[in-house]
Amino acid sequence: MKLSLAILSLALSVPAVMSAQDSMRVSTGEYPNTYSSGSANVSPFTQESKRFNDWSISFGAGTPLIQSADLTSIKNGNGKNLFGYSGYVSIDKAITHAFGLRVQYDRGETRQGWFNTKDAVPTNVPAFQQVAGRTQYNAISLLGDINFSNLLRRVDNKSPFRWALHGYAGIGTLAYKAYQKDINGQRLATEIKPFKGNSLFGQAGAGLKYKLSNRVDIEGRVMYVVTTDDEFDGGGAQYSEINRREDQVSDNFVNATLGLSINLGKHDNHLMWHDPLQEIYYKITELENKNQDIEVCKAGDNDNDGVCDDWDRQLDTPAGARVDGAGVALDVDMDGVIDLYDKCVTVPGPVENGGCPMTNTTMPTNTVTETETKLDGIEFDFNSDRILPNNTPILNSAINYINSSDGTYTVIGATDTVGSDEYNQKLSERRAGSVKSYLLQNGVASGKINAIGRGKKDLKYPECDPASKCPEWKNRANRRVYFEAK
Repeated sequence: MKLSLAILSLALSVPAVMSAQDSMRVSTGEYPNTYSSGSANVSPFTQESKRFNDWSISFGAGTPLIQSADLTSIKNGNGKNLFGYSGYVSIDKAITHAFGLRVQYDRGETRQGWFNTKDAVPTNVPAFQQVAGRTQYNAISLLGDINFSNLLRRVDNKSPFRWALHGYAGIGTLAYKAYQKDINGQRLATEIKPFKGNSLFGQAGAGLKYKLSNRVDIEGRVMYVVTTDDEFDGGGAQYSEINRREDQVSDNFVNATLGLSINLGKHDNHLMWHDPLQEIYYKITELENKNQDIEVCKAGDNDNDGVCDDWDRQLDTPAGARVDGAGVALDVDMDGVIDLYDKCVTVPGPVENGGCPMTNTTMPTNTVTETETKLDGIEFDFNSDRILPNNTPILNSAINYINSSDGTYTVIGATDTVGSDEYNQKLSERRAGSVKSYLLQNGVASGKINAIGRGKKDLKYPECDPASKCPEWKNRANRRVYFEAK
C-alpha cells in the first residue's frame, strides 16, 4: 500500500515540480470547472510564486596539467611535472532541480616541457629536452549542468541531502598566448584572439558538491579541456623539431579546481538542492504516521444510510433502501413508491398496486354497450405516439374480441395536461391512429373501427390539471388510448 501510494503521488507530483517551482501553490483565481483546462493547484508561474532560489555565483582556483600535446606537464610524457595555475568565475541558473546552465570565465597559465620557463635552460640533457613552454589563456564558455544525485536518488532515501554529484559539458571561445623557451631564449610562439574561427574549444567533467549551508556550497571539480589547437602548448606544426608525438593534433589539458558557490535569493533553499522524490516520501510518511481518529459524523447517522444527519434530508430512511447524496430514498420511476418497495422499479404505477401500472387485459364477455366500462391499459410515454411492447398483449386480445363480435368500435386517444390544447389534440389523434393502424395490420376489418382524439379534455384522473399536482403514474394513466363501443 505504501509503495502504491508513493508511485501514485510521484506520477502526479514530479512533472510539476520539475517544470515549475510554483506547483505546490493553491490557485487563488477563478475556481475551475470541468470545462476549463489545467489544475486547481497550479498558478501561473511568476517570480512571486517561486519556492526556491535558482541563481548562484561560483568561483574557484586550481591547477591545469597538459596531458595530450607535443609538450606536456606530466612526467614521462614530453615533459616533467610542472604545475600551472587557473581560476574561474561563473553565473549559474538552475532550470529544474536536475539541470542548469552556467556562463563561465576561465583564466590561467599552463606550464609544459622539460623545465620551467622561469629557470635556465639545462645544458646537461639531450637537445630535445632543452625545450619548454608556457601558455596564458582566457576562455568564456556556456556549460550545461546535470545534477546526477537528484536524477538517481530513490524515493525512500532518508539520508540528509548534503552531497551532490554534478556533470558539466559545454563549448566556448579560447584566447591564448603560447611562449617557447630553448637555448636561444624565450619568445612568443603563437597568439590566438578570442571569438575567432580557430578559437573554439570544448570542456567536460564532473564536480562533487557539499552543502555547507543554505547559502554556500563547496565543490571539487575536474574538467577535461579540448583546445582543438595543435599549437596551444607552444609547439605544433611550425616547430616540427620538437614534435615527438605527431599523432597529437589537439593539445588537451586537465583542470582540477576547488571552489565555492554562493546561492542568491530570498528563499531558504536552492532548487538544485531540492529533491522532489524525498519530499513526497516525507509527506507520505507524515500522513501514514498520524494516529488520530477522524470524526466523520458529529451528529451521527441515526438511519444508517451512510449520510450524516447534518446533511440528511430524510432521517427515517427504511433499512436497506438506496439513497442519494442527500439521504433521500431513491425512486427511479418517480411514482411515489421508493425502489425498496416498488415491484416495477422502472415503470410508474399507483401505490395500491405496488408501484406497477394498472392493466386490464380481459375483454368483455358479452355485448359492449355505451354504459359499460371502457377498456383501459394502453399507455404511452411522454410526448410519444409509439406503441410500447407491453401493450401488444392488450391489443392482441382486442383484435380477437373485435373480430368475434358484431359491433363497431371507436379508438379514442387522450393526453395528460402538459402543453397546449392544440398540440395535445394532434398528439391524441396520432396515438389513436397508431392503435388503429396496428389493429388493421393485424386482421381487423376497416369497417369495424374508427379513431378520434380528445386531447387533454378526457382525463382518467381529472385532478391532474395541472400535471404537477399528481405523481407520474397518474399522468401516465392519462396518456392513453381506450375503446368505446358504438
